[in-house]
Amino acid sequence: MIQRREFDQNLNELRELLQTMGEHVEHALVEAVAALKNLDSKRAKEIIERDHDLNQLEEQIMDLGSRLIVTQQPVAKDLRRILVAFRISSDLERMGDLAIDIAKVTMRLEGQTLIKPLVDIPKLAELVVLMIQESLQSYLDENTDLAYKMAKDDDEVDHLYSQTITDLYKIVIDHPESLHQAMSLTLVGRYIERIADHATNIGESAVYLVTGHRPDLNH
Repeated sequence: MIQRREFDQNLNELRELLQTMGEHVEHALVEAVAALKNLDSKRAKEIIERDHDLNQLEEQIMDLGSRLIVTQQPVAKDLRRILVAFRISSDLERMGDLAIDIAKVTMRLEGQTLIKPLVDIPKLAELVVLMIQESLQSYLDENTDLAYKMAKDDDEVDHLYSQTITDLYKIVIDHPESLHQAMSLTLVGRYIERIADHATNIGESAVYLVTGHRPDLNH
């Protein structure tokens, strides 16, 4: 009984670490887009410098989960809980890297003037932040309905991303000198769209945790 209670406490610690990682990623994405919107290179640099915090959290999850597998030899759903924690932490770490990539774009655009006020990219980021929150909630609550909602949200992200690219191309046609910046902003849209894909992966992991089967929410 004592051993089981300790195991459950460790599983709960994994959940809390993942929750902290998720909050870190949300903050990084929001800050990165805000920095881009104002071409604030100082703010962008701060985001890049905080990247090691996320990496440390992932290492803690890997260390704790590995120790539980070796010492407790869990099976069935207990084992899935640990494997899912590994996968989600990997997705969150990659999302954090993509937020860093957005900050790096801001650094490269330092000293320039935006070719248009940023509207679609912040809107895209808002939707993806919601996806991050809901995907993690689907995992924490083991809510498969919320997990399957990820597919619908991802379609909306794809649509808005396509619209963003189309608008940027139109600007380039009229103002060819804006090509370099337009390509950089296109990359930002792509990075945010990929973060949405990773949020969808977390939804898939939540379904796998509950059912033992991994769906493909991207199709």
